[in-house]
Amino acid sequence: MTHNIYIYLLIMAGVTYAIRVLPLTLIRKQIKNRFLQSFLYYVPYVTLSVMTFPAILDATQSPIAGAAALVIGIAAAWMNAGLFPVSVICCAVVFVLECFL
Repeated sequence: MTHNIYIYLLIMAGVTYAIRVLPLTLIRKQIKNRFLQSFLYYVPYVTLSVMTFPAILDATQSPIAGAAALVIGIAAAWMNAGLFPVSVICCAVVFVLECFL
């Protein structure tokens, strides 16, 4: 049995289009519900985190170095370090740990 890939592509395009268009057509007023507003506010951050977290541990030769960089990066960000200093610190941690592990 052969499968037509164009049918799959058409379904995928339709679903992707519907996900983007339906909120614009169904919700015409400003959202007043505080729970829904806060939920929609954090969706991009959660999505980015879910995509980034596995890569942090798998991108290094040693998962221990990736985990250590993650913990130290969270601590540096918690102490109000900016994005660039946090990334430099994490890269330095991975470099040092992979040289000695």
